[in-house]
Amino acid sequence: MIFNLGSINADHVYRVAHLPRAGETVAAQGYARLLGGKGANQSIAGARAGGQVVHIGAVGADGDWMVAALADAGVDVRHVRQGPVVSGHAVVTVEEGGENAIVIHAGANRALRLQDVEAALAEAGPGDWLLMQNETNLHVEAARMAEAKGLRIAYSAAPFDVAAVRAVLPHVTLLMLNEGEAGQMAREMGEIAVPMLCVTRGARGVLWTEAGVGETVTIPAPKVVAVDTTGAGDTFAGYLVAGLAAGLEPRSALRRAVSAAAISVTRPGASGAIPMAAEVAAFLAQE
Repeated sequence: MIFNLGSINADHVYRVAHLPRAGETVAAQGYARLLGGKGANQSIAGARAGGQVVHIGAVGADGDWMVAALADAGVDVRHVRQGPVVSGHAVVTVEEGGENAIVIHAGANRALRLQDVEAALAEAGPGDWLLMQNETNLHVEAARMAEAKGLRIAYSAAPFDVAAVRAVLPHVTLLMLNEGEAGQMAREMGEIAVPMLCVTRGARGVLWTEAGVGETVTIPAPKVVAVDTTGAGDTFAGYLVAGLAAGLEPRSALRRAVSAAAISVTRPGASGAIPMAAEVAAFLAQE
């Protein structure tokens, strides 16, 4: 089972000819309101990968539709609390080549209560996973609780904040970073010492290392035509943790996760672009 302490956002997505420069106003060519947030995206990815995912999070009074969307995707939402703080939301601009720029307001995502995390993790036990990102509060407290209960802890350290990473790192089993974040972390903290480290490199695939194993595993990324890269990293993270939780060996879990991310960038949006497990299996069969 995967317990995901994660953000839930309303993504306000604007399609533009190019990303705005400083001081520039750009007319939108299209608009959509979608479920997003790194946490919600990763929960949906884990569920679509076949995992049993329990989401731990919060929304405001305006968040009913987001909780319903998570539930429709197969995510257990019993531990998503509705509170007085406005739901998290993001303004996402996507240019014609698929690149994006995002502004996030955390809202209820930064107002999680310790008792809610405790209630959710009371159901967890050895062999389960706790998945976290950097868009909520209570990372360290949740990691300590999970570690004491024998859970494995996967940490998607984005948006990157060196202080947050430094605080939670002693409890982490699997650290997931993109190439830029890995470089920044190495400059700030030196050697990255965790049991499992996964570095994503966009179109160049991923690198995987394990403590005590001399080999670095390299998984190339399939060549696809990108429409929208929003949520690709979250798709990868959710699929990877679901694969590991299901007992797949790392190379197989990585190939599956990379393929899922490749499919997602060929579609617009974030959570809506995440493929089902059967789609990923068919994609892998063609590779």
